[in-house]
This record gives sequence, structure tokens and C-alpha cells, in this order.
Amino acid sequence: MQASPIQFNSKLPDVKTTIFTIMSRLSYEHNAINLSQGFPDFPADPLLTQLATKAMHGSFNQYAPMPGLLELREAIAKKIEKMHAISYNPDTEVTVTVGATEAIFTAIATFISPGDEVLVLKPAYDCYEPAIALQGGIPVLIQLAAPSFQVNWETVKEKITAKTKMIIINTPHNPTGTILSKSDMGILENLLKDTNIILISDEVYEHIIFDGEVHQSACRFPKLAERTFICASFGKTFHNTGWKTGYCVAPEKLMHEFRKTHQFNVFSTHHPVQKAFADYLKDEDHYISLPNFYEHKRNTFRALIQNSKFKILPCKGTYFQLLDYSEITKEGATEFAIRLVKEHGIASIPVSVFNTNERDDHLLRFCFAKETQTLEKAAAILNKL
Repeated sequence: MQASPIQFNSKLPDVKTTIFTIMSRLSYEHNAINLSQGFPDFPADPLLTQLATKAMHGSFNQYAPMPGLLELREAIAKKIEKMHAISYNPDTEVTVTVGATEAIFTAIATFISPGDEVLVLKPAYDCYEPAIALQGGIPVLIQLAAPSFQVNWETVKEKITAKTKMIIINTPHNPTGTILSKSDMGILENLLKDTNIILISDEVYEHIIFDGEVHQSACRFPKLAERTFICASFGKTFHNTGWKTGYCVAPEKLMHEFRKTHQFNVFSTHHPVQKAFADYLKDEDHYISLPNFYEHKRNTFRALIQNSKFKILPCKGTYFQLLDYSEITKEGATEFAIRLVKEHGIASIPVSVFNTNERDDHLLRFCFAKETQTLEKAAAILNKL
């Protein structure tokens, strides 16, 4: 086909092919072990697959209600009350979304207008800033310092202006594996309590948290909860990222506006999968057991590479492990990551791509949500470097 003669101005002129696409493509081309993208290489629970199949053979193949299947919204509200002792009304305060990404995009699209500022803590997952830019908003970037990646709340306070409309946080944090503490959340609560600033709390790894730590969801803090959209992902929680199902909770007044945008964006999500999750959540152990499941994988991976030249950074949550490679090479992170795929057959993600101006701390992110034999093969390669 000939090139189109249509002239236009790109709304995202600086957006290029994502690093996830690049590394996965290279991994495929070089038959490499793919520890780059955040998805498991083991199947979902067969019971969950059976429940989805049963729903498809039942009466769940037409449009679901716009806010989501009520049975699933009730299960979500029950899960949140079980985990955090706070009640959300499933009728008015819970919406099922096409993954957490749609929830985040919809919340931004609903409330951000041209010129509004949104504070983003870097390194940050790559869907935040483009969504802000598409609405004419201005991302205000706050870089966290390696290797601890702790939030300097005084810096956050200094960045808040009359134009600040929203702040986005992520805990447990991708890509660093850090978590926000009860103290962190309390400081943020006090910082925002007398403002009109909306908080998006990206909590897609809410059930993947280690070492006996408790996930400090924004809903646990009353003055935060009243201004917060909590966005979560069944795909991350139950090892089926391809099902693209998540949810969002917020106070009724905020959720009412959110649904106005949601209905014209996707309207509703996959109906039989919603029914499957509703049934699956009846057994609380399906999510309560997840910390131990993934902590074992984290510990296995770390033990396998403990004698390598990589420095293993702390990992309190998510299924990502950061490794400092500065004792191996002084190459830039992206350059080294590409060379690892081409020459050594293992794919990772350079953390620099998530940083302000691609600041390079010589860190790579590896996904350990893999079968043990996959981790063993990966470790054998890393230990030789």
C-alpha cells in the first residue's frame, strides 16, 4: 500500500516502540530465555480455566453490565474488606476494567485537562506519562534515587503547585520491587488532606508481597481513600495476563465520573472471565497463599545467583528482581541488556528506560515468575558473566 497523503500532528511524538516489545522480539529471534516481560511461563490454575470454560458454555457470552458482573464486584468488595477492613459498595464504588492499564488510563482521561499537572515518581511503569500527555496534562517527574528508591516526601511537597491535579503511586513497585510503608502512606495522607488532588494508587501486585510485610493499600488510610482510585489486576494476581481483566475502586462521587469515561472507552469487559473470577474468589486461599508462592520463587532465583558478580538488590514485592551489573561492565543498561540477549541468550529489561532522562544506574530487571527449570537455566548463564 502506498504511503498515506494525510498530514497530521502526532499527539505522542516522542513515543517509540516499547522496551518490552523490543526485548521480547530479540528474545524470540535469538531463542533466548525471556525474563524481560512481566508474565509467568507456567499455566493458570486449571480450576480457573475450567470455570471460564463453564461460563462460556453457560449464559455469559453477551455483554456484561457496564460496571462489571455484580457477582464479581461483590467478590472484589468482600476481598478488600477481608484484606483491609474497609467497605466499598459493589453497586457504586467498584468497576471491572480491561486490566489495570485501562483503569489507570480511564481515571487520567476522566480528570486531567490541558495544563493540569500530574506528579509521577520515577522509575515508573510506562503507561502513565503517555496517558497524561494524551489529555494535554503535564507529567511532573520526581526521580527516586537508587539503590533504595525511597520517596523523599519533602521533594514531593515542593513539586505540588496550584496546577497539581493528580499524583500516581505504585506499591508494590514495578520495576524496583520496593514497597511504600505505613509511614510513607501516612505522610502522603497528611500531604494531600487539605487539597483537591486525586490519587491513583497502582496496586497490581497487591498480593505479591514478601517477608511478612503487609500491603499498605491506600484504602487503609481514610483521608487517602476519599480521593483515591485503586487499580488492580487479576492477570498479575492469578497468572493469566492475557485475560486482561482488572478492577478499580473509588468513592461513589469519583467512580460516577470514572464510569462516564469507561462506558465510552470499552463499555464492558470479557463476560465469561468475569464469572470465572467471581467463582474463583469464593476460596480466599487463592489469593492469601500468593505471597508464599512467589516468595519461594524469589528466594530460589536469588539463591541460584548468589555467587554471581551481580549485586542483588532488595525485593519486597512484585515478581521482579533488580540486579546491579556494575562489577561486570560499564556499558549502558540498554546496550548491555541487548548484548545479553544476542550473545548469552537471556533477556531482561534495562531499568534506565523507566527513569527521568533515562538515567542509568547500571541496573537490569529480571522476572522470576517462572518455572524452576527456567530460573536454573537463566542462573547458569548469569553466573558465567
